Amino acid sequence: MRFLLVLALLAWPLEALDSDGLESDLRRFLDVYSVVEANYADPIDPREVFYQGVLPGMIQTLDPHSAFLNPKQYKSLREMQRSTEKGFGSVVSLLPGRVIVLQTLPDSPSARAGLSPGDEIMVINRYPLSRLTIDQLVQLLSQSRQQRAQLMVKRPDFVRLIPMELVPAEMADPSVRHSFFLEPGTAYVKLANFEQTTAGEFRDAIERLKTDGMRKLVLDLRQNPGGIVESAVAVASFFLKPGQNILWIQGREGAPQSVKVPDDSDPYDFPVCVLVDDRAASAAELLAGALQDHDRAYIVGTSSFGKGLVQSVFQLSEGAAVALTTARYLTPSGRSIQRPLGDCDLYALAHCDEEPTIEEFRTDSGRIVRSGGGINPDEVVLPHAYNTRFEAVMDASNSFFEFAHEYLRNHKDIQEDFEVFSELLDQFHGFLDSRRIQPSLSEWSSTVGFIRSRLKQEIFNLAFSVEKGDEIGARRDPVIQAALRNLARQSHDSAKP
Repeated sequence: MRFLLVLALLAWPLEALDSDGLESDLRRFLDVYSVVEANYADPIDPREVFYQGVLPGMIQTLDPHSAFLNPKQYKSLREMQRSTEKGFGSVVSLLPGRVIVLQTLPDSPSARAGLSPGDEIMVINRYPLSRLTIDQLVQLLSQSRQQRAQLMVKRPDFVRLIPMELVPAEMADPSVRHSFFLEPGTAYVKLANFEQTTAGEFRDAIERLKTDGMRKLVLDLRQNPGGIVESAVAVASFFLKPGQNILWIQGREGAPQSVKVPDDSDPYDFPVCVLVDDRAASAAELLAGALQDHDRAYIVGTSSFGKGLVQSVFQLSEGAAVALTTARYLTPSGRSIQRPLGDCDLYALAHCDEEPTIEEFRTDSGRIVRSGGGINPDEVVLPHAYNTRFEAVMDASNSFFEFAHEYLRNHKDIQEDFEVFSELLDQFHGFLDSRRIQPSLSEWSSTVGFIRSRLKQEIFNLAFSVEKGDEIGARRDPVIQAALRNLARQSHDSAKP
């Protein structure tokens, strides 16, 4: 067994080692292992000790991103590098304790099982959903996509729950999730990740939009966790001039290595505004940082996650591997986007006990940009927050979706020029009253614009597709609205003599 060989190597004549401290630590490990093996209540499996304890523990002391990957984890990593993932092919709305189907993709496991828009999933693999938080629902849904899932489904107007069985299948996982026009001449593209096919998908989307009259672009990188850095480099080269630096790679020794735009690049020249948030990470941050440092794009939103480490995967014997931090990425101006690696919460820079070192750098035009963790936007704009308690109650009670579902049962001829008219608002007011949601006159008046938008979004979700509904929601997004204002200013400034 190879693990016995590992033990033998640990017992190798230690006079060959340079460090007396290392010799002492290795002997201490062998002493502990011998005591455990001889005295633990149950027989121990050496493979389990190493795969689940010794090796992961050793790597975890380095930084939060380096890791030992057992054979199953390494196989999952390789599968994640493809532009497909296992799933059921449905789009759902999540509320605390509730999972409601908005859309099922054609010929997907969900469609074949009979799931329909409006169905509410009550139970997954014998787990009732009613008491789960949104985070717990996300975790359960992610786990259930990996294997056959048993569902109990509540359908409107059905007395009994409907049992269903879904078998996950490989589903396309495109990087370009949305591409549409926010207003004449100004397009919106949502990049969800960076995979092998991302650059091609992105260029195809841009070319289609240009054919339809695009002159300005809002590029949304929010919640983009990164992925393949080479794909982010390729997307950056669509906007930067030939020979411009996209990023630096700073290893443990030697001068930083530069990654530049190819000399034969033919970049786009239309104005760009990039959206980021605290879930935009890694390759997404490198793209945003490159465009910001070269003054090629205006960055709007909140500070990004702050992961600027080069991860290299080294394959080991028996199908295992080690993912190891081998260098750091720097933006063209020399900024490190990596946040401190002290006692940090993995997903919240604000919870880090180690204070970042703030340094100032300059863009090509001389604007000051700062390091210290993540990409700091040129304009800080917070995501949508409820202006009134009444707004929050309507969303939390799922009133918009349920009203839209009921409305569409009697109105099946909805067209894309549909607008929420006054009579429909009155009907919705009565619907809320029947559910004992009774706003004051001032609450209703101050919220009527939000109500129109949300009703139209849910009706479009069900009548056309979730993407069509998202187009309506995008126009309500304060971060997107800030991007549109900035692009309008850019056009105004460029028109000045």
